[in-house]
Amino acid sequence: MRSFLIRNFGGLRGLFFLLAMAMGLTLHFYTQQIVRQLRQESRSQVQLYAKILSRVAEAEDSEDMNLSFIFEEIIQRINFPIINTDKDHYPSSWKGIGIDPEDRSEAALAKVSQLVERMDREIEPVKIHYQDQVLGYLYYGDSLLIQQLQWLPTVEILVVGLFVLMGFLGYANTKKSEQRHIWVGMAKETAHQLGTPISSLMGWIEVMQTSKSSHTTSSDTTSSNTTEILLEMQRDVQRLQQVSNRFSQIGSRPRLETTDLKAVIGDAAAYIRRRAPQIGKPVTMQEFYGESVMRPLNYDIFQWALENIMKNALDAMDKPEGVIQIRCGMANQDTVYIEIQDNGRGMEERDRKRVFKPGYSTKKRGWGLGLTLAKRIVEEYHKGRLFVKESRPGTGTTMRIEL
Repeated sequence: MRSFLIRNFGGLRGLFFLLAMAMGLTLHFYTQQIVRQLRQESRSQVQLYAKILSRVAEAEDSEDMNLSFIFEEIIQRINFPIINTDKDHYPSSWKGIGIDPEDRSEAALAKVSQLVERMDREIEPVKIHYQDQVLGYLYYGDSLLIQQLQWLPTVEILVVGLFVLMGFLGYANTKKSEQRHIWVGMAKETAHQLGTPISSLMGWIEVMQTSKSSHTTSSDTTSSNTTEILLEMQRDVQRLQQVSNRFSQIGSRPRLETTDLKAVIGDAAAYIRRRAPQIGKPVTMQEFYGESVMRPLNYDIFQWALENIMKNALDAMDKPEGVIQIRCGMANQDTVYIEIQDNGRGMEERDRKRVFKPGYSTKKRGWGLGLTLAKRIVEEYHKGRLFVKESRPGTGTTMRIEL
């Protein structure tokens, strides 16, 4: 989904921008439709008034008195600006234009005449006629409601734009915070990954130096110890090479080769089994495998993902005796599953939704990157799924990988 958004919209920010544009255009067209309807209603009212005036002129001979009566009693009740002129477009009555209807000074009449010209350019006036004779014109403009509606889309777009801007800023801050967590986590993870074999190498060097300085040790024993130490040092150097190789592949598309899943899981479990005594309580690791399953994998980084999940299970141990069960089998004809179950502290429902987010950790000294990295390795690099299958506080957690 994320790659689809980036490819088609430039990511979430591009999608938010398109949604804001769509909302703005929708509001604009909807408001314009309402404005057109209100203008049509206004014109219908003016046409009705013009028709009434025509009927009055037709029924009565004393035109001036009846026209004045109609204007005072009917037209004055409308809520939009209107000007009544004679057939020569000279204003005789008006309402709602900001000029006192009783003011008949030359200055007032000049202003009204200017408004007549402007209204004529904006909206076609309605004729008042008697038979074939034009008696006058009704010029009118938009009501205050229509004017407010015309500004409504602009105001709404500005408000939506403000919220989108706030969302962008919040999103940017979140991304920066997430990136800080990732960089800090990667640095600490690197230090942690390198620290174990380096400390081991330093310890073996110290043992060799102590053994060399001792004169009471027989040559056979010294030779045997040296051989064992060299094997352990070789194993630590290989671990350093593996760590270096893993980090070099993060951020690029790793090379996948058809690999036996059982071998990868077994190596990861062996590494965690050697680390288990460090937590200070007995932990039993039980492995249950079905038939060997071959899948396209990158051995190093997929093993890294498994190690991170298993380390998370190891760190969650709060029982006198811990148990980690590892299962692998076929979920269906096309899908293989790997489950890592522990009897640790478990987690609440709200934590299950956040456990894969960068920076989230329940450990006091954790940096919350292990499961995030594992999820990326499984889902982005190997097109699989990693999720919390089951977890209950005080009972334990089951993590599941599907490929």
